[in-house]
Amino acid sequence: MKKVELGRQGLKVSRMGLGCMGMSDFYGPRNDQESLETLERALELGIDFFDTADMYGPFTNEELLGRFLQGKRNRVVIATKFGNQRSPEGRFLGINGAPSYVFQCCDASLRRLKIDTIDLYYQHRVDATVPIEETAGAMAKLVKEGKVRYLGLSEAAPETIRRAHKVHPISALQTEYSLWSRDPEGEILKTTRELGIGFVPYSPLGRGFLTGVFQKPDDLSPDDWRRKNPRFQEENFQKNLGLAAKVKEIAAEKKVTPAQMALTWVMAQGEDMVPIPGTRKISRLEENVGALEVKLTAQDLKRLDEAFPKGTAAGQRYPDMSAVNR
Repeated sequence: MKKVELGRQGLKVSRMGLGCMGMSDFYGPRNDQESLETLERALELGIDFFDTADMYGPFTNEELLGRFLQGKRNRVVIATKFGNQRSPEGRFLGINGAPSYVFQCCDASLRRLKIDTIDLYYQHRVDATVPIEETAGAMAKLVKEGKVRYLGLSEAAPETIRRAHKVHPISALQTEYSLWSRDPEGEILKTTRELGIGFVPYSPLGRGFLTGVFQKPDDLSPDDWRRKNPRFQEENFQKNLGLAAKVKEIAAEKKVTPAQMALTWVMAQGEDMVPIPGTRKISRLEENVGALEVKLTAQDLKRLDEAFPKGTAAGQRYPDMSAVNR
C-alpha cells in the first residue's frame, strides 16, 4: 500500500482510508462483529487510516474502534471529530466550537477509543457563533498537551481555512467530493493546495449511489438516513440514475466495477487526495482497494468529466446545506 503525506507537518497515511460511520449509524442496522472483521481485513490490505467521529452512533463508533485498536495502536492512524452535538439518544443538538467543549470532547473520545493521543482531530462542522480562531486555539492547545498530533477541518470555507491555519497548521480538510459532488473544485482546492493542506474526500462513492447497487429509493432500508437525502428522492433519484449509468458504461469498458471507476477518478485528481470510502462488508472493502490498481487515461478522465460535469447531480448534498462550507 502506497503511503502519502497529508499536509506538511509529517502525517503519513495509506493512499486510501476507511470511513467507519456506516458501521454504527445512518445506513441501517449495525453488526459489530461484521464491522470488526472488516476493520481487520482493511489492516491486512494495508489500509492504516481509519475515520470516525464522536457523533457516529452517537459515541458507539469510537467505542467500536477502541475495541479494534487493542494491540494494534502503533499500526493505525486514527482520525476523529468533534463539533456536531448529539444527545445519548441520538437527537441532534446543534454545532459547538466553544473551547471548553473542544477539550471535553477530546477527553471523551480518548476514553472511548482507549488511546492516549488522537492522530488527526477534526472540527466536524464550523460553529458560526464562535470565531474560528478560538476553536483552532483550543485545538492547538490539545496538540501542545500531547492529546492530539495533527489538526483538521471538515466542510470549511476557504477563508475559514486560512484563518484557522494562521492559528495552527491544518494538516487535512475533509469535505464531500466525488463525481456527483464536485463543489470543492475551485476556491476550496485552490486554498488547500496553496497552504499545503491534504484533502480527504468523504462519500467518494456518492453515498453508495455511484456503485450502481440502488435502482429505486425503496432499495434502502427503512431506517437508512439516505431516504431523507435530496439526491435519493424519487425525481432526483431517477435523474441521477442516468448519470450513474454512464459511469457504469465506462467502467464496463475498462473491465472494472463502477465503484472502482469512481474511486480512481477521485484519486486521479491529485496525490493530495486520500478518499475514505465507507463500508462494513469485506467484499466491498476488497472491491474498493482494487481501485488502487486501476489506471485511467486522459480520454477516460475526459469522458467521466463530460458524463458528470460539476453541478450536474440532481438535488442538494444535504436537506439543509447551512452547516457546510462556512
